[in-house]
Amino acid sequence: MQKIRVKDKDFAVSIPWEKIQAEVRRVARQINEDYAGQTPVFLAVLNGSFIFAADLLREITLPCEISFVKLASYQGVNTTGQIRELIGLNLDLTGRPVIIVEDIVDTGLTMAHMLETLRKQNPGSIDICTLLLKPGKLQVDLDVRYCCLEVPNDFLVGYGLDYDGLGRNSKDIYTLAEN
Repeated sequence: MQKIRVKDKDFAVSIPWEKIQAEVRRVARQINEDYAGQTPVFLAVLNGSFIFAADLLREITLPCEISFVKLASYQGVNTTGQIRELIGLNLDLTGRPVIIVEDIVDTGLTMAHMLETLRKQNPGSIDICTLLLKPGKLQVDLDVRYCCLEVPNDFLVGYGLDYDGLGRNSKDIYTLAEN
């Protein structure tokens, strides 16, 4: 099993790049079907979703726009439980279909905050598209319409996910290894 070291921790590969890509293509096909005839706005949540958003958008055949927002709730390997909006949205979303692109939904607190903020802009619809979902860790009720993979409550790095800002550039997704 392939392992990497990020900062002071060891991680073992848990989801290979090929599986990630197959799931990204599957979700993109579903979005293409569901949004046929529409021009959705994809809102990618930085920093973690940038790789997923790029791969997803390359598979989207619809006319669409993409914009980026930055929210933060993690320090190190632990969530702080507080959401800080760092970069706001500069698009008019009134009446438009919006798809939030997120790297991982775990507690759901970040997503709930984002949904609350976006609803004030009166979009036509809002759907969530996440690379990874941790259903066992959800603290709020969310309707995650598009999910590539459900994962256990492990700490993950790679494919945009980080540990203290490092490890995002790994092609595969890795799980924190037991020492």
